[in-house]
Amino acid sequence: MRDTSTFMPQYAADRAETLRNREKLSANANLLYWYRQLYRDQFRDLSDPENLAVLEIGSGVSPLRRFYSNVITSDVLELDYLDYVFDCHEIDQLTAIADESLDVITLTNVLHHLKRPLDFLNRAAVKLKPGGKIIATEPYFSTLSFLIFKYLHHEPVDLSIGQPELAQVRGPLASANIALPWLMFVRHTDWSECLRTNFSFNQRTFRPFSSISYMATGGISRRIPIPALIYRMLFHLDMTLSRALPKLFASFFTITLTRKECLP
Repeated sequence: MRDTSTFMPQYAADRAETLRNREKLSANANLLYWYRQLYRDQFRDLSDPENLAVLEIGSGVSPLRRFYSNVITSDVLELDYLDYVFDCHEIDQLTAIADESLDVITLTNVLHHLKRPLDFLNRAAVKLKPGGKIIATEPYFSTLSFLIFKYLHHEPVDLSIGQPELAQVRGPLASANIALPWLMFVRHTDWSECLRTNFSFNQRTFRPFSSISYMATGGISRRIPIPALIYRMLFHLDMTLSRALPKLFASFFTITLTRKECLP
């Protein structure tokens, strides 16, 4: 588990915020619907995901477990409803999960909080079965979403970084650059080349997910009371726009990395 002594006040604040957000999520039916559709999309190419060994990194408020009871939950925050508490940067040292035992490692809006996301991804390969997958959903920077993330969202956006990592870590939630995964996999594709030793992937394995439908729920911080039937109709229109014109409208994208048969 990570040594939290250097940022204990922020760690405590992040833990308290996570617990509050978990309660808020339960009261936001439209946001839960958005998450359900996201997870269906993440697992769409997997047969019978309910019977796979799936580890979620950064479970936090833990919406995935609501829909897939087989998911193994984890976070760096000590939350009593999680299966494991550890620093994911040290996942290869986690003896509680056997090497080559997992079918899937999944993350939702987690990579952009990690100090060294590429290092984590490479270390995670050892826990996957040959052919196993890492599936991560992160913010995508389109014409529309750039304006939203840059000027309306609370997390920092830094497009000028010179290397794929966070310059400063203050706490699990407080540390972030939401542009980081997009920079790694879309703008500076050479940054992610170091993953090819352990994983197979290409641009066809990245796909956009939704435009403003997440924001229309109010997100975790607030709830916008759009009637469920209307929201679901808008969601499907929103998905069509994000898939048809991702550079204009997409706000998230899902990255799928497949572990190679043999690791070096």
